[in-house]
Amino acid sequence: MGTEAKKATKKSLKRATANKPSEGVDFLPLEGGPARKLPDQKPAENTTTVLYVGRIPHGFYEKEMEGYFGQFGTIKRLRIARNKRTGKSIHFGFIEFEYPEVAKVVADSMHNYLLFEHLLQVHVIPPEHVHPNLWRGFNYRHKPLDSIQTQREQHDKERTLEEHNKLAEKILKRDKKRRKRIEATGIDYECPEIMGSIQSAPKKMKFED
Repeated sequence: MGTEAKKATKKSLKRATANKPSEGVDFLPLEGGPARKLPDQKPAENTTTVLYVGRIPHGFYEKEMEGYFGQFGTIKRLRIARNKRTGKSIHFGFIEFEYPEVAKVVADSMHNYLLFEHLLQVHVIPPEHVHPNLWRGFNYRHKPLDSIQTQREQHDKERTLEEHNKLAEKILKRDKKRRKRIEATGIDYECPEIMGSIQSAPKKMKFED
């Protein structure tokens, strides 16, 4: 073997040994640089304390949820989504616990839990996905509108003489339409007179100064 052949074999051996990864190395080195060990990356700490709770059954509201989920740990805030007009539950809500470990345990144990024929859907919400206005007015309890009381107040309110006459005219118009429909069907029926047409002004009268 000549000297040139020996030099060629030595060069090839050096290249092969340089390309071998060193022990404990997590990746192959780039050409022209030594291998380096990656630093140990610690898993991200769980800081989530907010839970989404879906498919909440009827009757399982704020007071019941506080009593039930309060068994796991301290609840900081709780909110059920409700209809703005009627105040009825939309069957989903949010719970914030004091510790993230408690929130994780609740999500793991209560997801797909059968409650009043509903499978609860409980998920952890990452902190970056929590809306800044989520807890705005969370402690407000909506009072639904009492339609009967509203109609009663509308009926019993004080009216001026002009308002009373307009109301009487509307009633008489409806009565005339009703009489015509009865006559059109061929029914021989004499409708009684409406007392409001001959009745004097009501006692609840508001006179203008």
